[in-house]
Amino acid sequence: MPNRSTFQGWRTGPRLNAFASFFEETARGMTGKPDLGDVWPDTELIGEDLDCQLFLDTQRRLWGAFDHHYFASIPFRLEEEARLGSAILRYVQNLWGRDQRAASVYTLGAGTGCLARTLAKIGDGRILTLNCSPTPANQASFNAKRGSEYAHFFLGAFFELDAARYAADPSLQIFQDGFDLLMEDTTFQMYGPDRAAQLAFIAPRVRPGGILIQVEKLSHPEPSAYALRERQKDEQFKSRFFSSSQIDLKRSEILRTMEECEVSLKSTIAALSLEFSFSVLTWNCGNFYTIMSSNSLEALGHIVRLMIPPAVPPEFCYENIVRFWSDGSERPVPLNWVWRSSSPPFQI
Repeated sequence: MPNRSTFQGWRTGPRLNAFASFFEETARGMTGKPDLGDVWPDTELIGEDLDCQLFLDTQRRLWGAFDHHYFASIPFRLEEEARLGSAILRYVQNLWGRDQRAASVYTLGAGTGCLARTLAKIGDGRILTLNCSPTPANQASFNAKRGSEYAHFFLGAFFELDAARYAADPSLQIFQDGFDLLMEDTTFQMYGPDRAAQLAFIAPRVRPGGILIQVEKLSHPEPSAYALRERQKDEQFKSRFFSSSQIDLKRSEILRTMEECEVSLKSTIAALSLEFSFSVLTWNCGNFYTIMSSNSLEALGHIVRLMIPPAVPPEFCYENIVRFWSDGSERPVPLNWVWRSSSPPFQI
């Protein structure tokens, strides 16, 4: 468990201080809204897969103001949300069928909790979800389009959700035994660079055999390579949705400070290996990555096989996907870890 000074560092970090007004105003729709057009999924990338279509259609109806900003800011993150969300849905539905109990999912710091609300809505009692955010306007968006009584929200930072809070809060007691799947979405980079401490805090909330998913923006050993990917993001993707003044404003107000809290892929894997035996990289787009970790090789293989191939243009992908680590060392990918085929609606 992190020490007192670590918690104090998170309390005084950018997310709850320098970034607080930006996130509140963006979640209210006062700023940060795409001013050149809204973001929609690239159907050529995700194909006609029915699971992805159903997930995106349900999710889009639950969006709040912050979701429009988020998906227009990270290249092809919306397509990855369809791919990832549909796989998570099928995975936790399988857990429900196997164990005959509601599966539990926690999205840590994921804005309005749109993914969690989508899972709860489709799951209809078979999936219980929790989302946390320290931004009151995100809670307002959550409540306005909750989608399901099985979706829950905690207003506060991730480190405020300790064992005592779960035990004392009646709305959180159903999650006292942990989560089958925990997803951290571009949150740690807002609080500080100590991934080992952050993971030490949340790892105990993952049930035995459960899965941690992280969507992270990572630093790069070569600053010029990092900068090149940032220019590609701004000039070839964000410029479709945001004016140059909007892009420049966010870069100066948020991104330059955030870079000080980002860590490399090597450091990320090293920190993960302290808590989890296995990790797998399943998506890369520019400086953004999806990494899944577990102490169950079987669980990781199961969710990987539920995913369609990465939905990202090749010029934005800089990694070999999939990459696999065991106890912190890179190993060959298990032979039976293959993407599932797309399943389009049948033709009449």
